[in-house]
Amino acid sequence: QVQLVESGGALVQPGGSLRLSCAASGTIFSIYTMGWYRQAPGNRRDVVARIFGDGRTAYADSVKGRFTISRDNAKNTVYLQMNSLKPEDTAVYYCNAHLNTQYTYWGQGTQVTVSS
Repeated sequence: QVQLVESGGALVQPGGSLRLSCAASGTIFSIYTMGWYRQAPGNRRDVVARIFGDGRTAYADSVKGRFTISRDNAKNTVYLQMNSLKPEDTAVYYCNAHLNTQYTYWGQGTQVTVSS
């Protein structure tokens, strides 16, 4: 069983920065595609960024140039560096580990609130 534990969510002012972390256990971390998703109240859960096992990355258009996803396979951890935060970035952010449709796992989520 894979366990994902997110941390780093907080209240931040517009224009500020945050770094989210997701620590994984119970799996061979390096073979999984790791992703960050977010869900605001009343909205569906959408992908924010993904990083593949070979290090390639992909981002939602709304965060390109502001967010950076990275992974440290030695620490079984994936990060999301968020800069130039906007109020519309406010959401619960979820970590995802995906190998295939049978093996996909979610963390419990961490709240990010961007407000003055």
